[in-house]
Amino acid sequence: MSRIFFALVWLAHWLPFRVRARLGDALGLAAFWLVTERRRVARANLARCFPEMPAAERERLARTHFRAFLRSLLDRGVLWWAPRARIERMVRIEGLAHLRALAGRPAILLAPHFVGLDAGFTRLACELDMVSMYAHQKDPLFARLLMRGRTRFGAQRLVSRQEGIRAALAELRRGRPFYYLPDLDYGPRGALFVPFFGVPAATTPGLARLARLAGAAVLPCVTRMHADGYLLSIEPPWDNFPTDDPLADTRRMNEYIERRVREMPEQYLWMHKRFKTRPPGEPGFY
Repeated sequence: MSRIFFALVWLAHWLPFRVRARLGDALGLAAFWLVTERRRVARANLARCFPEMPAAERERLARTHFRAFLRSLLDRGVLWWAPRARIERMVRIEGLAHLRALAGRPAILLAPHFVGLDAGFTRLACELDMVSMYAHQKDPLFARLLMRGRTRFGAQRLVSRQEGIRAALAELRRGRPFYYLPDLDYGPRGALFVPFFGVPAATTPGLARLARLAGAAVLPCVTRMHADGYLLSIEPPWDNFPTDDPLADTRRMNEYIERRVREMPEQYLWMHKRFKTRPPGEPGFY
């Protein structure tokens, strides 16, 4: 089944962006009804994060998210197989000067899990060499395509979670910007329970810890899907970060991500079990 899907992704990369977007919309609506588990997770997340929103509106948001997610999957065909010039046209960048102005100082790009995440990484890889972390995929074909796609341009360094954060830290200290994705539930080990949309969420304090160890600047980096492509926005480095309070620093990160989610809620990764890890004694959400 995965070979059929990735063959479709390869075929779709020849299509114009807007035609590919319509195909992604159709596949997303089908996936909403066919992928029962992910639909249930998305509904649970949206109910927790937007309790004030009418149920019918949350349902529309969930469907729109599935459409955006499948569109982004089809767009990976362009990221994996299309020439650099086409990727540069599809994904625009603003704010790259903020990163270049650091003149070699270690930098962490805070990249939350929006559907444009891979589009942003590949576009940046056309400009500079970075380090990022990845998780092993159960599907070996997907794992190969993902690895190949993320290392097509430049000399990108991908660190597995099995290698650990120390390997990424070493590359960061050598001057590679770290494209860092710390907003998933990675389990209770080392996590702090910090509010996300008012819900205690197990959150890694790694952003502040890495910034402190490497003396790195932290620049938020968000990629937004538009009707005609993507826009990668790199914001100025955060002032007064990190502080001596890891909890406050981690809260600041979650509050930032929450603000960006409210700007484009359909594009955040609601299919992920963000609240899987609960405080002791609290029942699960899923």
